[in-house]
Amino acid sequence: MASPKLKIESRRAPDAQALPAALPLLILLFAGSGACALVYEVVWFQLLELVVGSTAVSIGVLLATYMGGMCIGSLALPRFISRHHHPLKIYATLEFTIGVIGVLELFLIPLIGKLYSPIVGHGAGALVMRAVLAMICLLPPTILMGATLPAVARWVDSSAKGVSWLGFFYGSNIVGAVVGAVVTGFYLLRLQDQAVATYAAAALNVIVAVLGWSIASSSTYISELPGDTIAETPASLDARTVYIAIAISGATALGAEVVWTRLLSLTFGASVYTFSMILAVFLAGLGIGSSFGAWLARVVESARSAFAWCQVLIMLALAWGAAVIYLALPNWPINPSLAPSAWYSLQLDLVRCALAVLPAACLWGASFPLALAALVAPGQDASRLVSRVYAANTVGAIVGSLLCSIALIPLIGTQDVQRVLIVAAAAAAMMLFLSRGTAPMLAGVSFVVAAVLVAAVPKLPGGLVAHGRWAVTWLGRTEMLYVGEGMNSSVAVTKVLASGATQFHVAGKVEASSLPQDMRLQRMLAHLPALVHPNPKSVLVVGFGAGVTAGSFIAYPSLERLVICEIEPLVPKVVSTWFAKENNSVASNPHTEIVFDDARSFVLTTDEQFDIITSDPINPWVKGAASLYTREYFEAVKKHLKPGGVVTQWVPLYESTLDAVRSELATFFEVFPNGTIWANNIDGAGYDIVLLGQAEPTKIDMSALEKRFADAKYQPVGASLTEVGFTSPLTLFSTYAGSGADVAEWLKGSTINTDRNLRLQYLAGLGLNQYTEASIFSEIVKHRRFPEKMFAADSSWMSQLRSSIGR
Repeated sequence: MASPKLKIESRRAPDAQALPAALPLLILLFAGSGACALVYEVVWFQLLELVVGSTAVSIGVLLATYMGGMCIGSLALPRFISRHHHPLKIYATLEFTIGVIGVLELFLIPLIGKLYSPIVGHGAGALVMRAVLAMICLLPPTILMGATLPAVARWVDSSAKGVSWLGFFYGSNIVGAVVGAVVTGFYLLRLQDQAVATYAAAALNVIVAVLGWSIASSSTYISELPGDTIAETPASLDARTVYIAIAISGATALGAEVVWTRLLSLTFGASVYTFSMILAVFLAGLGIGSSFGAWLARVVESARSAFAWCQVLIMLALAWGAAVIYLALPNWPINPSLAPSAWYSLQLDLVRCALAVLPAACLWGASFPLALAALVAPGQDASRLVSRVYAANTVGAIVGSLLCSIALIPLIGTQDVQRVLIVAAAAAAMMLFLSRGTAPMLAGVSFVVAAVLVAAVPKLPGGLVAHGRWAVTWLGRTEMLYVGEGMNSSVAVTKVLASGATQFHVAGKVEASSLPQDMRLQRMLAHLPALVHPNPKSVLVVGFGAGVTAGSFIAYPSLERLVICEIEPLVPKVVSTWFAKENNSVASNPHTEIVFDDARSFVLTTDEQFDIITSDPINPWVKGAASLYTREYFEAVKKHLKPGGVVTQWVPLYESTLDAVRSELATFFEVFPNGTIWANNIDGAGYDIVLLGQAEPTKIDMSALEKRFADAKYQPVGASLTEVGFTSPLTLFSTYAGSGADVAEWLKGSTINTDRNLRLQYLAGLGLNQYTEASIFSEIVKHRRFPEKMFAADSSWMSQLRSSIGR
C-alpha cells in the first residue's frame, strides 16, 4: 500500500554558489559555540557542586539534567519552530540567548543556593530537592544549546552529502569544546575566576550570534517550494535499529568515560589538571572521529555497514583501553618525583591518556555522522532527523553515565563494567548486521569476538588503587589487604612489609595510616581542640579516614554526640575495621552518627551546632577538595560552633606549593583572625600542620587541664596522647608554630580561596609529586613569636614551654 503524501514546509539550501562558501564559516561558528558550552558546563558544575555536594549521586543528577536539557532542546526545535524562519537567524538568536542566560546563572545559582540550603535535609527528600535545583538552573540554557544543531540542519540538503555537513558541524562543535576545556582548566579558572570565565564565554556567544546573523542576512533561504511533498511514515524496523544502536553508542561512550576518568585519575593524580586533560583528550577523539565519519559517509556505499563496523572496532578499543590502563600504565618505570615541575608530568600524562582513550573516542565520534547517513532519505526534514539521532545518542549517554557511576561500579567493579560495555557495543553491531538480514555471519563473528574480549579484560590491580602514580615504586613493598570500588571512590588497605604499619588509600594515595607521623596528626586533630575546649560534648568530624581522629574523642568522658561526615560508605563500613584498635571501634560506638554525604553540603544544610568541628579532608590538590577550604565554608563552620567552640583544619605541606599553603592560611585566618598554627613535624622538618580557630582569642588554662588529667576518667585521654609521643600536655603544646597575627604581614597578597574562584585546587595541583615541605615550614616558623597571652600557667611551666617550642 502506498504511503500517504503529505504537504510539508520543505526547505531548500541557499543557492549553489553561496552554500560552499558559507558552510566552512559555520564550522568555525560551531567551534565557538562548543567552546562556550564547555566553559559554562565547568563553571555551572562548580557552582552547583558547592550547593548540592560532590557525591556521585549529586554529580549524576547534574550531568543527567545537563544532558537531558540538550536532548529536550534537540527534539523541541523542529516541533515548535517553523521552517519559515531562516535557520541561521534562529541559530544566532539561540547563541545570543545562551550568552545572556550564562551571565544570569553566575548570580542565579548562588542565590537559589541560599534559598535551598536552609530547607533541605538528607535522604531521599534531599535527593529530590537536588534534582529540582539542578533542573531550575540547568534546563533553560541546556535546552537552547541542544537546539542549535537541529536549527542549522535545515540549511543542508537531505542527502548523504548534505547530512555529512552536520557531521562536520558536530565535529567542529566538539573541537571547540576541547579548546574550551583546555582554556578553562588551564587558564581561565587557574588565573582568573568563574566570573571572568563566564563573561569570556558570553562575549564569544555574542560574537557567534552576530556573525551568524550577518551570514543569514547576506544569504538566500527558501523555506518552501510549490509541489514539495514527502512520505511521512512511522519509523521502520531498520530505522529503529539505527536509533537503538546510536543510543547504545552514547551509553558505551559516557559509561567508558566515567570508568576511564576514575581509573586514569588514579594513575595521574586526581587534580583539576588531570580531569581537564582527560576531558580534552576524550572530546578531541570525538571531534576527530566525527570529522572522519562525516567524510566517510560521503564515500561509502552503505553507511549502515560502516556504522556497524564502528561498533565492532569500539569493542576492540574498549578492550585496548582496559589493557593499557590496568597493565601498561601502572608498570611504566616512572618516578613522578623526578619531574622538575607538574607541567612535565602533565605532558607525559597527556601522551599516556591519548594512548588509552583516543582510539575508542574517535570511533564514538564517527558513529554519529554515520548514523545520520544511514537514516537520511531524499526530501526528509534534516532538522527532525538530526534531532532524533542526537536525542537518542544523548539519552543513551545519560543512561550509560548514571548506570556506571551510581550503580554498576559499586556493584560489580570497573573490570566487569568494561565487560558490560563490550557486550553492549557487540549488541549494537549485531543489531545493525542483522537489521536487513544481509550479514548474519558478521553478527556471529561479532558475538565471538565480544566473548573473547570479555574474557581478556584484565583484573583491576590493587597497586593502582593503593599507590596510583607511585605504583611501580611500591612493587614488593606492601601486602594488599583489601581493595574496594565504591560509588564515590576506590579504596584500598595495605600492610607495609618493612614496618608492619597499616595504610588506608583512597584515590591512589595514602589517606591515613598507623605510621607514627600519621598517627600524631590524627590524634592532634582531636586532642588539640578537645583540650582547648573546657567541656566538649558534641563533635563534628569531616572525613572518616581511618577513624583515628574520630576515635580519639571517644576517650573524653564529657562526649555525648559524635557526628562523622563521610562521602564514601566503604570507608567506615569496611576500611575502619582494619584500624579498629587505633580508632577505638568508633564506627560502632553508641555516641557515633555517620552521615554519608558531602561534608560541605551537610554543614550548609544542618541547623545543629557543635563544640568542636575538626576537618581532615583529602589533599586540596584533589579536584573538589578546595571547596572545604574556602572562606565561605569556614564562615559556615564558624556559624555552627557553639559559644567557645573550637575548629581544627588539616593543612598538608607535602605535595603542595608555598602559594597554596599561604592561600590556605590566609583564607582560614580571614575568618578566624585569632587562629593558631600547630606543627606535625618529622625530625624537626615540616610534614603537615593543624590550624586551630575560635571566634574569640584562644585561652588555655593549665591548672584546669591539670585537674582534668588528675581525674581517673581522663586516663584514656592520657594514654591516647602517650601512644603517639605526647607524654604530657607540655609536649603537645610544644608543637605551637605561630598565630594568625604572627604571619599576617607574610600573608599579605596571598590568594583568598573563595567559592567564586576555588583557586586553591589550581595552586595545590602544581605541587603534585613535589616535596618541598621542609622549606615551606621554615618559611612559616620564621615569623613565630612566643604566645605570651594564650596560656595561663606558672612561670616554671611557661619557661619549659618556651624552651620546648625553641627546640
